Amino acid sequence: MEQRIELAVSTVIFALRPHPVSGRDTLWLPLVRRIREPFLGRWALPGGPLEPAEDLAASARTTLRRTTGLEPSHLEQLYSFGGIDRSPDRVVSIVYWALVRPDEDARAIDGENVEWFVADEVPDLAFDHNDIVEYALRRLRAKITYSDIAHAFTGDEFTIAQLREVHEAVRQVRLDPANFRRQILANPRIVPTGRHLTGTSHRPPALYRLETP
Repeated sequence: MEQRIELAVSTVIFALRPHPVSGRDTLWLPLVRRIREPFLGRWALPGGPLEPAEDLAASARTTLRRTTGLEPSHLEQLYSFGGIDRSPDRVVSIVYWALVRPDEDARAIDGENVEWFVADEVPDLAFDHNDIVEYALRRLRAKITYSDIAHAFTGDEFTIAQLREVHEAVRQVRLDPANFRRQILANPRIVPTGRHLTGTSHRPPALYRLETP
């Protein structure tokens, strides 16, 4: 009998939150505890079978809302995983990643059997989900060095220091503020808004925005 191949959609959801030990911002992601076999009781990425009435992105957004209450602005298809032995049944997973801004993360809810973990410290996950998380981290850390993807973690307006903090949290490095500022302002799409951050005890820093192409 010919084996049936099923399609599933999973989502890696990244938000920046303080590390429980160091207190420095780092990448976190939510995981879902499985309530059925295979891998009963193990943590896994949010996801599920692709429903006939939903396209891929809609399926990912449905999972986001159901598990975390999140509706992030940045949702992007990451990769497809279809190893023959990745599941007892033949399942091909289309994986998305969602990058969450602070104002969006503030609206996250704790769903049933859902818990947030430091992305670099996830436990032994179901299926090949450790490989998926590692792949997503590598892609994000590479892409932030040559693209504007860091802005998916900021509001529409940001200071240069806030943008540097995103880079440092994602890349896990310390960056020289002066060099970073020069590099960022060399991008013609980073433009001043004419406004300044309020509520600071010293000279208020200027706010910038990213112009859309």
